[in-house]
Amino acid sequence: MKKAGSFLPEGEGLRRAVAWLAEQPTRDSQTIEEASRRFNLSPLDEQFLLDHFRSPKQM
Repeated sequence: MKKAGSFLPEGEGLRRAVAWLAEQPTRDSQTIEEASRRFNLSPLDEQFLLDHFRSPKQM
């Protein structure tokens, strides 16, 4: 479902967030929260990043 007022196609923000995170030296909760704000992600998208992108030692 597309968010009201969003100019990006559905899922594009998440794809950009993943690409941005791949460039970051750390992938901790704080960095993932920053990606969520930068790319206007939903709470569900942010949780996906936390579950699948965070470094194992950060869990």
